[in-house]
Amino acid sequence: MFKKTLTVAALAGIVVAGGAAAADMSRDQIRIVGSSTVFPFSTVVAEQFGKTSSFKTPVVESTGSGGGLKLFCSGVGDEHPDITNASRRIKKSEVEKCASNGVTSITEVKIGYDGIVFANANAAPAVNLTRKEIWLALAKDVPAGEGKTQPNPYKTWKDVRSDLPAVKIEVMGPPPTSGTRDAFVELVMDEGCESYPWIKAMKKTDKKAFKALCQSIREDGGYVEAGENDNLIVQKLDANKDAFGIFGYSFLDQNADKIKGNKVEGVEPTFENIASGAYSVSRPLFFYVKNAHAGKVPGIKEYVAEFASEKAWGTEGYLADKGLIPMPKEERAKFAHDATALANLSM
Repeated sequence: MFKKTLTVAALAGIVVAGGAAAADMSRDQIRIVGSSTVFPFSTVVAEQFGKTSSFKTPVVESTGSGGGLKLFCSGVGDEHPDITNASRRIKKSEVEKCASNGVTSITEVKIGYDGIVFANANAAPAVNLTRKEIWLALAKDVPAGEGKTQPNPYKTWKDVRSDLPAVKIEVMGPPPTSGTRDAFVELVMDEGCESYPWIKAMKKTDKKAFKALCQSIREDGGYVEAGENDNLIVQKLDANKDAFGIFGYSFLDQNADKIKGNKVEGVEPTFENIASGAYSVSRPLFFYVKNAHAGKVPGIKEYVAEFASEKAWGTEGYLADKGLIPMPKEERAKFAHDATALANLSM
């Protein structure tokens, strides 16, 4: 993704105070924060780790990718988390923030892939939408002719496409702190918006205007921020047959008795379609380790080794049973090596 190699320490310029705090750490239990999408995978690994090792079961909190990285990058020491989960890659600005707070050695572990699904209740009609149609339904402003825009006038799905039902547009999705929201904006909103050639041209001529138009989500009730609790979205969809929800494939897989994933551009969000790349709305998942805490908080290296084992993230591993899409064999081998060596992040 990035051609330049830039270590965290290099971004910092100098290593600021913080390492000394880690030497005096008294906590004996791993603390993990971050992505609600990675949360169930991390929880399963933590539980397995607690059962099969002499270490305490790690505490895992769902704070959203952005919230988790903010906590993770805030410093070194007992009060700061050891690991953060993320449903997107860490940003350069976050690496710089980490470094400025003394978090100068980070290991990046990609764990697999996930699809973002556009789901509704099993009892509701199935739909087949394009990314352009999803963008038109959810954008704050939409085209009103060549080079012109207007506040989103679409109230029902029929307004977006004539053969869709005349049902009010109501989509429940993640807040701005969520990695799922970031990925949805990049993979659906941007792509749908770029289907208009004159808007796509703006990406080169006026990137700021392009982002404002393509990534701004309507605030008139068509899109409802449902927080970081994806299980709550599932419950609401089960109760409201007219609504749709946006979340990771793993939640669809675990709640198939209540909800279904709809086709995007003719492709269903299945395990096989996401693994093969046929389903366009998919993204990698990660966790990040604060290396200054390794050897200070008991079990960090061992927890990472458990997560990066074939019995966990392999094609026949227990995480695949929970909906994680495994990486190809060669990619798993690379990240397993880097993970167990606690290799320093490069971007």
